[in-house]
Amino acid sequence: MKDPKALKESVVGRPSAVVSVSEGARRATGEEETTAARLGPLGAGQRWTAARKREVILRLLRGEPMEAISRELGVELFRLDSWLNKAFAGIDATLKERSEDPISIERDKALQRIGELTMENELLRARCGVQRPFNFRRSRK
Repeated sequence: MKDPKALKESVVGRPSAVVSVSEGARRATGEEETTAARLGPLGAGQRWTAARKREVILRLLRGEPMEAISRELGVELFRLDSWLNKAFAGIDATLKERSEDPISIERDKALQRIGELTMENELLRARCGVQRPFNFRRSRK
């Protein structure tokens, strides 16, 4: 697997000829243009939603030049670079997650055992008829 920085550099630094191939393939297969590509720059009062940012990042990953997207959408290069870095960080974080964490498995077993012991104690107290933790003596008169 490539290093994320190397992957980013290869994605960002691709020549525009690759873009025309991917755009041609998209048109040939009948894929729709992305929402961000159709809408262009944001109007007054509009915000960059996660879905719009995702579409921009996908365009970058397909090989479109960052400068062209920046001009088309009216977004600064540093902001696009920041979104791309966050996307790679999210990918890395997701891939590092463990589905079966050994510590959480042990904790779940311990909690289960605590629950069983608590139930046994309650049943024993009910069987003995004791309401308090200790049996108090009657006073001597």
